[in-house]
Amino acid sequence: MNEDLSGKVALVTGAGRGIGRAIALRLARAGADIGVTFHASKAEAEALVREISDHGARAIMLQADMRNVADVVAAIGRTHATFGRLDILVNNAGILAPGRINKISVETFDEAYAVNVRAPIAAIQAAAARMQAGGRIINIGSIGSDYMPYKGRAAYTMSKGALASLTRGLARELGERGITVNNVQPGRVLTKLLEEASDNQLNDLAAATAIGRLGEPGDVADLVAYLARPQAGYITGANLRVDGGTSA
Repeated sequence: MNEDLSGKVALVTGAGRGIGRAIALRLARAGADIGVTFHASKAEAEALVREISDHGARAIMLQADMRNVADVVAAIGRTHATFGRLDILVNNAGILAPGRINKISVETFDEAYAVNVRAPIAAIQAAAARMQAGGRIINIGSIGSDYMPYKGRAAYTMSKGALASLTRGLARELGERGITVNNVQPGRVLTKLLEEASDNQLNDLAAATAIGRLGEPGDVADLVAYLARPQAGYITGANLRVDGGTSA
C-alpha cells in the first residue's frame, strides 16, 4: 500500500458510483480512512464501504441530499466525529441540469446551483473549521467551465464556472492556514451519464480528444490523490483539466 495518506481522513461526496467511487477507492488505497456520501444509491455505497475495508482502510457511509445544507454539514460533522479528524474534502457530487435557456425551468436552474455550488460552499465552511494545516479541499468541476461544444448546457456550465471561481478565491483565504484548494475539471469520462450513448456517439467523443480515447474514472482519481498528498502543498487555486486534450 502507498502510505502517502496513511493516518489521514477524507470525505468524498457523491461517492456511490462513477468518479466519486473511483476517488474514494484511490484515497483508501493510499492509506486514508474515508467518509462517503450517497443520495439514493445505498446498495452501491454499501459495496464501496466493503471494498474500502478490503484495502485495509476504515469507511463510513452517509446518506445526504446535496440540496439540503443541513445534510451536507451533518456529513462533515459525522466524519470528523467518527475518525477524530478531517484532512481532505472532495466535493464530487453534482448534477447535469440540461436544457436550453428558453426552456429550462427556474426550478432546474435553482437545483443546479444548490447541488453544484451551494453544497460545496457549505461543505467547505464546515470542513475548513475542522482542518489543520496541511488540509486539502478538492472540487470536481468540468471542462465545461472553459470549453462547451454542446447546446443546452448553460445552467450546468454556469454552476461549474462558479466552482472554478470559488476555488481561486478560497485559495487566498485558506492558504494562510496551510490549506490548499484546487479544482479538477474532467472531460468526457466513461460514467453512467454515457451509458445510453451509441457506439458512434462514443467514437465521436473519443475522436474529439487529443489522445483518441475517453477518460476513465481512475484518470480523475489519480490526479485527486496526488493533490491530496502532503507533497502537493505548493499547488493551490488551480483549475486542472483531465480531458485527454479535448480542450487543447
